[in-house]
Amino acid sequence: MTTSPASCASDELAERLRANLARVRARISASGRDLSSVRVVAVTKTFGLDEVRAAYELGLRTFAENYVDELCEKSRATRDLGLSWHYLGALQTNKIARATTCAAVLSSVARAKELEKIAASSPGKTIDVQVDFTGAARRNGVAPVEVAPLVSLARSLSLHVRGLMVVAPPGERATREAFLTTCDLADELGLVERSMGMSDDLELACELGTTEVRLGRALFGSRLG
Repeated sequence: MTTSPASCASDELAERLRANLARVRARISASGRDLSSVRVVAVTKTFGLDEVRAAYELGLRTFAENYVDELCEKSRATRDLGLSWHYLGALQTNKIARATTCAAVLSSVARAKELEKIAASSPGKTIDVQVDFTGAARRNGVAPVEVAPLVSLARSLSLHVRGLMVVAPPGERATREAFLTTCDLADELGLVERSMGMSDDLELACELGTTEVRLGRALFGSRLG
C-alpha cells in the first residue's frame, strides 16, 4: 500500500514533536523537579492546527496564543479536544471581550483599565498579572512594586487571580533575580501559579519554583513567520 505525502508529513511531525517533548521533559527532570509539578504550556504562535493536534496526541492539554484572532480561531477549531487556552499577548481594550470568550486564562494583564474591562465582559474571569523587570516602554507588564495594588484591584472586581507571569529580562543574573522576586511576590499575595520560563531558560525557572513553562521553539522548532 502506498503511503500518501500527507500521511508521511503527519508522521514526521508527530515524531519530531515526540522527540522535542522528550527533550523538554529531560531538561525539567535534570533541574531536579518532578515532571508532575511543572505544567508544559504549548505556545502555538505562527503554528497551525496540525501542530496543535499532534501535541494533543502526545498528552499536552494547555496551549497559548499571542494574538486574539489566532487564539479564537484555534480555540474554536479544537473545541472537541477540551483544551485550556491561555492568552499571552498584550491586551488591547477593544479586543478584551473577544479574548475572554476564547481563553480560559488571560495571562498578561498589566493595567487597571484592562481589569475593569475584563470584569465587565466576563465576571470572575481567571487572570495572571504580568510582571516586568526591564522598565522598557515597549515591554508589557507592571513593575514589581505595582503588582500588589493591581492584584488587590482585580480581587475587588471579583476576578480570579491565578498567579503571576513574567518574561525574563536579558542575562542570567537578571533572569534569576526576576524569577526569585516573582516567586516572593506570589508567596506574599497568596498566589499559586508562577508562570516563568521559556525555551531558553526553563531549567532556571524550574530550579527557582515555576509552576509552568511556556514553550514554543523547544516543542515546535523555529517559528514559521
